[in-house]
Amino acid sequence: MTEEKKTEWNSNLAFMMAMIGSAVGLGNIWRFPNVLYSNGGGSFMIPYIVSLFLLGISFVLVEYAVGFKFKRSLARILFVVNKKLEPVAWLILLIVFLITTYYVCVVGWDFIYIILSFTKAWGSNPDLYFANNVLHAADPLTGALTIVPNVLVAVFVIWFLAWFIIKRDLNDGIGNVSKILLPLLCGIVVLIVAFSLTLPGASIGYTQIFSPDWSALGNLNVWLAAFGQIVFSLSLGMAIAMTYASYLPEGSKLVDNAIIVAFSNSGFEVFNSIGIFSILGYMTVTSGIPFNELVTEGTGLAFVVFPQVFNTMGGISYIIGPLFFLCILFAGITSVIALLEGVCYSISEKFLIERKKTATVVCIVGFFISCIFATSYGSTILGIFDAYLNNFALLFAILLECIIFGWIYKFDDLIETLNSNSTIKVGKTWKTVIKYILPVCITGLWIQGVYSTASTADNLSLGVMLLLTIILIVVPIIFAKLPAINKDYYKT
Repeated sequence: MTEEKKTEWNSNLAFMMAMIGSAVGLGNIWRFPNVLYSNGGGSFMIPYIVSLFLLGISFVLVEYAVGFKFKRSLARILFVVNKKLEPVAWLILLIVFLITTYYVCVVGWDFIYIILSFTKAWGSNPDLYFANNVLHAADPLTGALTIVPNVLVAVFVIWFLAWFIIKRDLNDGIGNVSKILLPLLCGIVVLIVAFSLTLPGASIGYTQIFSPDWSALGNLNVWLAAFGQIVFSLSLGMAIAMTYASYLPEGSKLVDNAIIVAFSNSGFEVFNSIGIFSILGYMTVTSGIPFNELVTEGTGLAFVVFPQVFNTMGGISYIIGPLFFLCILFAGITSVIALLEGVCYSISEKFLIERKKTATVVCIVGFFISCIFATSYGSTILGIFDAYLNNFALLFAILLECIIFGWIYKFDDLIETLNSNSTIKVGKTWKTVIKYILPVCITGLWIQGVYSTASTADNLSLGVMLLLTIILIVVPIIFAKLPAINKDYYKT
């Protein structure tokens, strides 16, 4: 059997919406505000903007160029570059897939909170409610084998939605959903920000963005934090941009598109932070809790701090609360389908399995892995997975991609691909960034990530990480060794 006719986006708008939707995720909504506040406030915007150009746009351009030039899946691309590199592709895809399995669980928690927000069922102590009533948190001896029904149902719903979208044709599924959810997401954020600016004490919050601590610019950790935010915010190294760009028709303006996507993503998270900071400023005034104690990241901000805020808002919270959690849901779903697309594409292309069947198998396997996080000890295991996969595995994968496309592949071919139709051109400066500057920055991030992960890990965490390491070595080798059903797969 040979491969089917190549699928393409039916418009550049569909591609742009899908790309921006993939980038705008949970990291924009609840990670960026904390990173911004903790690293110098307004002065953080300087290393952030430098990182956006130096790391973000530069690496996105690599992924665009590679995907557009080869018009193949990641696994097949690396096989063509060098057949010994195919296991690296499956390593990257496995990392992405495992990240998706716990990311879906977090989106599932948010789905629960959409329902809770209509009645503010979390009560007067959202922290205790989240731990006891949502997660049913318990110790590893009993919790690891105890399924939490409400979380399991929520996880199933998110996996079902992801399957329902990605099993469809590219444009009918991802394309149409992105064109619907992204405008809705942006509309909700605009409403929330506009409302937040009218709250008493809003200025206490949003002025944090414009109050720089210039001494922070001399701190290396601040620059590493900026690079890290760009990596996670733009989903670098996850094969999303490469996969989506492979569906682009000839004549596409790659550089122009990359710049628009990068600035749209960054603009969203900065604008969203104005709303979040304003609401937290209001919370400071009404509760007397210091602002620095409210600015946290991750689940603490979304499922503890914001429910506390909504408790003080009165009747309007029954509108703002559901909109806030709906915003997280839309951002989460667009990211989930983007993460899964690259995995499904590589499996489908190598083994010639039709899109619907591939999506079904991938989502079923993903759901069963996600069940681990739907236990009473699941949130703890989720934290271990997140620390290991993001701080160690993903950064290592990005470093490998820099080396492969900067040193092993003929880099000048990528420059020609990018410049052929783009209004904005790239040249030797970009080549220098990818070959020299970017690997150094990523290595610094990786070393910091390994140190922070290893220094805080207990015996259980180390055991889980060891198991993940074995899986990340064995499974990619197996997938690379399996013979391709597609007779064109091995053609270079």
